[in-house]
Amino acid sequence: MIRVVVADDHPVFRYGLLAVLEGADGIQAVGEAEDGSGLLEVVERERPDVVVTDLHMPGLDGVAATREVLARAPATAVLVLTLHDDDTSVVAALRAGALGYLVKGADRAEIVRAVQSVAAGEAVYGASVARRIVGFYTGVQERYTAQVFPQLTAREREVLDLVAAGCGNHAIAGRLHLSEKTVRNHLSALLVKVAAQDRAALIVTARDAGLGRA
Repeated sequence: MIRVVVADDHPVFRYGLLAVLEGADGIQAVGEAEDGSGLLEVVERERPDVVVTDLHMPGLDGVAATREVLARAPATAVLVLTLHDDDTSVVAALRAGALGYLVKGADRAEIVRAVQSVAAGEAVYGASVARRIVGFYTGVQERYTAQVFPQLTAREREVLDLVAAGCGNHAIAGRLHLSEKTVRNHLSALLVKVAAQDRAALIVTARDAGLGRA
């Protein structure tokens, strides 16, 4: 039986969520709270398997509460269920240790699956949140590559990353929706700009800079 505590400052939503969880096989709602401070008290008392919490609550918010829950009860998994899927909220929750992140509007089946998954130690993200995460880390990689090879255009950096990953011209063309001739032209420019004698040297230089994880 997965024991769950719910925290949300909107009573109607909280009661609805509790009803969803109570109606699911293998899940038992063992407590509720309307803010982060109340959540910590319930967690101390019940030691649940999973906490489902909103982020924006009065007093101690969901991010701070998540961090404190995991400090006090490391075996408890935290699933965020909130209205907000902006980069700041998502990154803050994940850095605090949340194992799952769903946006309100998720249906009953998705919520139940998420609770079951985080209880099993699996990370779970709603579709919009997953796109945010990918976009965030892709942006980090792009900014890093731009710093290491400032002489390259954005497209040349994309080609270089794929070359470093071991992709051939045909694969690069397919990934970037280019003709193979255009890819060859980019490679010629890269050899000059990176001062590499051939493709092998280009790959070594790019991998030494941390590229090639595409």
